[in-house]
Amino acid sequence: MNARILVIALGIAACGTGAWAASPYAGQESREIKALSPQEVGDLLAGKGMGYAKAAELNGYAGPAHVLELASELRLSAEQRARTEALFAVMSGRAQELGQALVEKERELDGLFATKGITAERLSQSLQAIGALQARVRQAHLEAHLAQAAILTPEQSARYGELRGYGAAPHAGGHVHKH
Repeated sequence: MNARILVIALGIAACGTGAWAASPYAGQESREIKALSPQEVGDLLAGKGMGYAKAAELNGYAGPAHVLELASELRLSAEQRARTEALFAVMSGRAQELGQALVEKERELDGLFATKGITAERLSQSLQAIGALQARVRQAHLEAHLAQAAILTPEQSARYGELRGYGAAPHAGGHVHKH
């Protein structure tokens, strides 16, 4: 390799390091909990879905929050609305409770690193607790989608998919509903 090519190659390589390249984490060091954005903390504390139920949502299992938003378009009966409201309240309460616990475990992990009190054993324990809570938050949301499927008719499930922009999404029974 001639000297000019070597200098160019080294210059290109240097652009990815040092003062020219900011870390993808730059600015996040000032967060209260480094691993969670303020938006993520707020969403967890509010019991929001945060994409935890995509497996259900994108496979034709409607979620109670969106069903309530689309109640008129779905022509929910009074009974369906009441059942969906109750389902949403249970899911939301459970997700908020678990979200609070998850935020606290993330805060504890952050604190262990911040105080240099982390050990391999503490790290393992902390990650197991965080992983279990993440799974329980996701379960709360997915169970709500599963329960919502029993409340809607196949036609309403198909309409829900259309209204959400999924086109001819399969309804919760696994069959594509066509008009």
